[in-house]
Amino acid sequence: MQSNVLISQDLSCAGQVSLGCALPLLGALNLAPTVLPTALLSTHTGGFGENTYLDLSKEMVSILQHWKTLSLKFSAIYLGYLGEKPLDVLQENLADVSTTETMLLIDPVMGDHGRLYRGFDQEYVEKMRCLISKADIATPNYTEAKLLLGEPLTTSPVATDDAFETAEKVQRRFNLRNIVLTGIDSGNGLISIVGCEQDGGTWMVSRSKQPGNYFGTGDLFASVLFSSLLYEKDLRSAGTIAMDFVSEAIVKTKEPHDPRFGADYGAAIPQLLKKLEIV
Repeated sequence: MQSNVLISQDLSCAGQVSLGCALPLLGALNLAPTVLPTALLSTHTGGFGENTYLDLSKEMVSILQHWKTLSLKFSAIYLGYLGEKPLDVLQENLADVSTTETMLLIDPVMGDHGRLYRGFDQEYVEKMRCLISKADIATPNYTEAKLLLGEPLTTSPVATDDAFETAEKVQRRFNLRNIVLTGIDSGNGLISIVGCEQDGGTWMVSRSKQPGNYFGTGDLFASVLFSSLLYEKDLRSAGTIAMDFVSEAIVKTKEPHDPRFGADYGAAIPQLLKKLEIV
């Protein structure tokens, strides 16, 4: 189990997304993460109106320069919601905080439900294409995969063959060792992930789609997948554990609950600890 891990993504002051859920979750799993915040937001960008946004790219450079004097390197790095300038900083400096053995997971957060998130444009997509080629594992949702490929976006149900083909195309185009394509809604009451591994293995895991549309579930999934891999689970097992965690978090979220504030994932942590054999 690796403990010198780095998380780099934004911090939204309200709404359990990005660093706001990744940091406490990895902490609860005894991974003691180091963080490199990319931006400070009053809320996330989904449904709260005009949020504030403080870009931290200049501070990131100063932090990374200090770390360089300490020869600080990480055995595992997880990148999530970045922003254009922070992405540039990471593109230029990742080599200074990693080694040839570092596991790099990139969740290319930039869109969902057939559209780009507010604040992102085609230039950001182009930059993400360059960054994601460095990843050992990428976890795009279906919309993000289509953005990376430059293919038309859709909100229609996704056929199984299309899901496998899309994942395989992303893996080939960006020469990725592993990819987990997330958020595949087949329209039949199931939500699925598709994995493509470096040895050529492909697989799909499906679960019943839970009611509601909670923000931050993709961040929860990527955080648990990342953590499970650090606890030496294989990719398919890690993906299954992450799917089950998100499903349980939604089920255990008590009503009334504003979905903008995310699912109550704390109630699902005890079962996750057992699955990872931490307790």
